[in-house]
Amino acid sequence: MSAAKWRRALASPTGVSTRGRSSGGKLPPTSNRVVGASRRAQWIASGVTLGLLLLYPAIASPFFIFQIGAQALILGLIALSLALLGGYGGMVTLSQMTVAGIAGYVVALFGTNADAAHSLGWPWWLAVLAALVIGTLAATLIGLLAVRTEGIYTIMITLAIGVAFFYLVQQNYTIFNGFQGLAHIMPPRLFDMDWRTPIPFYYLSLAVAVAGYAAVAYVVRSPFGMALQGIRDNPRRMRSLGFHVTLHRVAAHALAGLIASLGGVLLVWYNAQVSPGSVNTTAMINILMIAVLGGMRHPIGAFLGALLFVLLQNFAIDLVDRERFNLVIGGVFLFVLMASPDGLLGIWQRVRAMVHPAARR
Repeated sequence: MSAAKWRRALASPTGVSTRGRSSGGKLPPTSNRVVGASRRAQWIASGVTLGLLLLYPAIASPFFIFQIGAQALILGLIALSLALLGGYGGMVTLSQMTVAGIAGYVVALFGTNADAAHSLGWPWWLAVLAALVIGTLAATLIGLLAVRTEGIYTIMITLAIGVAFFYLVQQNYTIFNGFQGLAHIMPPRLFDMDWRTPIPFYYLSLAVAVAGYAAVAYVVRSPFGMALQGIRDNPRRMRSLGFHVTLHRVAAHALAGLIASLGGVLLVWYNAQVSPGSVNTTAMINILMIAVLGGMRHPIGAFLGALLFVLLQNFAIDLVDRERFNLVIGGVFLFVLMASPDGLLGIWQRVRAMVHPAARR
């Protein structure tokens, strides 16, 4: 197949290969009905889920709205950036929390915080814009270093970058204020509303999370996303067909960096502070665990994993000591992966196949 034909196949609206089509270039009627029914079911499920998320603050307490709902959306957004790289690009990294931390520090330093000596006092919108730009640029630079490696080497080089940034912010007092970090970093007060109160902040997090989810869902079905998945499966063949493998991978890192930067801005507003503890190895590994727990085969998996992680983080201490939380989350992680390598999404697919055998097709 020539490169031009391959690009036309990737650009098909349904994302379905030309193999198996009739001579007229159309899918068989049965396949059309199955695809149409699947799309309708996905739209209905998405609409119902969004409706429940919008109604959630009406039935939940402030603790569940802010501590559970908003935090799960923010961590899910950062894990979504990893799911884009790992699930669709085949590039599992540990740098997404580092990118989110860079964006968080930029918001704190360029905007306002409790320490005027470490604050430029820019308007909030300019500080947020700078955070997104610098976070995306940092992710692009990390991508330029990481995309030339594969497998465990990608994980190790991104881990080394993350550890280097952690020690930089911990030991530098002139800019980052060392291990104390920067505190009292609040979201802007717009429309005479305090956006850090539970309900407004939850809806702000929901809006950004939905935008990130929609962007990833669109990109993975676009020609770029289909090419990225082809590179994941067989980079040598995609290169022979005329695709620039390295450029696609770096572009994926940049897009994932923008999403992680959005999550980093929300996270620093959620915590009202940023410190080296926000970007240490535990935080980096937690994002990886969230993405794997939920499943990387669909963007929703990142948010499912984040919800499970946040619930365990808040309620596991009722069963064990706080210091043993890592033991609990590690046990749950192993249990889920033993039940399904695809995480919670894989378990759901198995249950669905048992209830509706037609779903196996």
